[in-house]
Amino acid sequence: MTAPGLDIRLEKIVPALRQRRYYHLSLVQTLFGEWCLTRTWGRIGAAGGQSKTEYSESQEAALASLSKLKSTKCRRGYAVIPVQLELFD
Repeated sequence: MTAPGLDIRLEKIVPALRQRRYYHLSLVQTLFGEWCLTRTWGRIGAAGGQSKTEYSESQEAALASLSKLKSTKCRRGYAVIPVQLELFD
């Protein structure tokens, strides 16, 4: 069973260190059947940011990469933020 897509947003806000950072993980299947894990990160409120994309042939491998990245970021102080759903498509 395949999921249509998965989005996880993580944020790290530490006022004492002037840190306001985000990390966004997105997992989708391409038209060719590969799984695409895109991660985007940067400062909250700043223009730009960086992104990196990696492709996996199986959903299990892509989910393993996603969970590893998520757990690493959570250990480094990031917290999962619920992604806002759009009211209308």
